[in-house]
Amino acid sequence: MKQKTVFFCTDCGNESPKWTGQCSACGVWNTIVEQPSYTKPKSGSSSGKIRGGVSGKTADFNIPRSTPHELLNLDASNELRFSTGFRELDRVLGGGAVVGSLVLVGGAPGIGKSTLLLQICGLLKKESKVLYVSGEESERQIKMRAGRLGVKGDGVFVLSETEISEILSNTAELMPDILIIDSIQTLYNPELTASPGSVGQVKDCTMSLLRLSKDVGVTVFLVGHVNKEGAIAGPKVLEHMVDCVLYFEGERSMNYRILRAAKNRYGSTNEIGVFEMLDSGLTEVANPSEMLLSGRPEMTPGTCVTCVIEGTRPILAEIQALVTPSSANMPRRNSNGIEYNRAMMLLAVLQQRGGLRVGGCDAYINVIGGLSIDDPGADLATILALASAYKDKPVRGDAAVFGEVGLTGELRQVSQINQRLAEIARMGFKACIMPGKSKSKLQAPPGLELIHVKNIGEAIKVSIKE
Repeated sequence: MKQKTVFFCTDCGNESPKWTGQCSACGVWNTIVEQPSYTKPKSGSSSGKIRGGVSGKTADFNIPRSTPHELLNLDASNELRFSTGFRELDRVLGGGAVVGSLVLVGGAPGIGKSTLLLQICGLLKKESKVLYVSGEESERQIKMRAGRLGVKGDGVFVLSETEISEILSNTAELMPDILIIDSIQTLYNPELTASPGSVGQVKDCTMSLLRLSKDVGVTVFLVGHVNKEGAIAGPKVLEHMVDCVLYFEGERSMNYRILRAAKNRYGSTNEIGVFEMLDSGLTEVANPSEMLLSGRPEMTPGTCVTCVIEGTRPILAEIQALVTPSSANMPRRNSNGIEYNRAMMLLAVLQQRGGLRVGGCDAYINVIGGLSIDDPGADLATILALASAYKDKPVRGDAAVFGEVGLTGELRQVSQINQRLAEIARMGFKACIMPGKSKSKLQAPPGLELIHVKNIGEAIKVSIKE
């Protein structure tokens, strides 16, 4: 009997019953390809088995028969979590990895995704059994890299394989607690005509691993490559299927890496983890503020320190700005670490409400350390860095600032003020420039002077000396 097929878009993953030149969902031309459709097994034939693809091999697992349960009678009080060995990673995951979860780790090539997961193998408890599957390296190459990272490999099994059915068969035989796939784009199901890394292959292999994690309780970590836009390569549905999506960010020329969650079903997506890449692998940065402020120039125009909140953690960050007269009709604007449209809004407020003619100048804004800030509390520091660069006079060196800036130039209060003040005092600053008095009770640390300002004009006067 002829196998049924469906057509799907390699760009967005949209399925259609027939071939068309243009995808009806995303509008891209010549991206429709054909693949075999999924055929549901007959009743009872899939009990205790997980298929390795659309019509691939099956792997025997001890899977109980699925039956519906009333939500009222379900017990979720004993959520099973375990430590990965990295406190920074545990923080981003919401207190540790959840047993039976599917975690996707994405990032640019060479950023340290494989290094992070291989080091986890050496940090887990000895009673944990790990299967590390690589489609990009041989077993000998993995052994060499593990030796460089100091991973002894107790309870760690290595497999160099790309066929999903073989991976499932080995998993059924070994029954590990944790399965690491490096990477999902290298896996394939031979029953599909598409090449590895295509939308169909990635979607099909991830579905098999998803059922493995949910039905058997194996915790699965997937490595995902990113495209030139910075998103996970493959269909967008891949991010919907997994439980957690983690992005490993940072400049390859710098040693510091930032791990943040784009999706987390078991915790907050606001937490970040900070790592440093050394010759011996990744190490945790327990004090990100100290790291981000290291090497900060003193009494130099165009730099200002602010305190932002990342999840529950206050972090001091340095914002730098450069403002120069422009000879072009359209001045250049560039922002790195602060959302571009917000940076342009702050430039407009500075000119209109602050009285500084920055409209005809080239303006460049950068957050040191590769940190991406979306906290509105960094508005005031951005304004002061731009004003300092324009006036060519430094901001007060012993002061840190925070506050949200409105379109009329007024300053608004931000959240978690006491935590910010405590972090500012801990890092040795003597003063804090902040919006007017808050309704909440302030707990100013001893030795920290609080300077309250109402608008950006007052903030510029008290922070930049003429």
